Amino acid sequence: MKAAELKDQMKTVQDEQWTKVIGPKSGWFDVNLSSLWNYRDLILLFVKRDFIAFYKQTILGPLWFLVQPLFTAVVFTVIFGRIAKISTDGLPQVLFYMCGIVIWNYFADCLNKTSDTFVSNAGIFGKVYFPRLTVPVSIVITNLITFAIQFMLFLLFWTYFYLGGAAIKVSLWSLLIPLLLVQMAALGLGLGILISSLTTKYRDLRYVVGFGVQLWMYATPIVYPMSQIPDKWQWMYAMNPMAAVVESARFAFLGAGSVRLWNLGLSFAMTGFILLAGLVLFHRIEKTFMDTV
Repeated sequence: MKAAELKDQMKTVQDEQWTKVIGPKSGWFDVNLSSLWNYRDLILLFVKRDFIAFYKQTILGPLWFLVQPLFTAVVFTVIFGRIAKISTDGLPQVLFYMCGIVIWNYFADCLNKTSDTFVSNAGIFGKVYFPRLTVPVSIVITNLITFAIQFMLFLLFWTYFYLGGAAIKVSLWSLLIPLLLVQMAALGLGLGILISSLTTKYRDLRYVVGFGVQLWMYATPIVYPMSQIPDKWQWMYAMNPMAAVVESARFAFLGAGSVRLWNLGLSFAMTGFILLAGLVLFHRIEKTFMDTV
């Protein structure tokens, strides 16, 4: 059908004053984010489904959200703190590692789960229409609930060490945490849908993601502070958006480390670029992915 004929048909439909019009999208940047608000009820249903499915038919149920960061912090304390004796800038080791783990887990979960959007949901995508972006967005919101639970655990440990006289303090930079949380969500979502779009043709990426996220964690100051990085390599860590996020969170709640505004600015800029690239490619692929999945 020619573009002129299609345009005339769309104009006729609009003249008939339908409440909702579903039409083909054209152009790389024809991304309608307002449709997410129109399908907010569906997003909430996906959130409820994913949250319940996670602990359904498990013995510990939601306690698994607490077990994972707790045990990981203990293992890191034994291996990196006691055996490798890596500095934590004078902070309690368990608290130092738990702060980084809780921050990292939210980003990693968003990236891992959204990177499989097209392949995992091909069955439902091929049967009914709804904005495909609602699925990865619901995953980001579901992980936000998990983050809230794990962050409460971190605050309990923070209170215990603070009352015990540990040299920790909360600064005004803690007010920046909601903004950092939005950045992590945007970065995980952007990278996730970018990889998900590519996996429709290159399935190998599904196996690379998990391994790549693990390597990325060790390239981020989770088990060591930024102060351990030589000055000549600091510029490389500035290219890692999560490095500034983790270091800023530690400085905000523990009082160690530093907040570099130029590093945060670069991190935000990279996150915005990745999110935009992910949205554009996701929109491009969602029109034809059923032919390749």
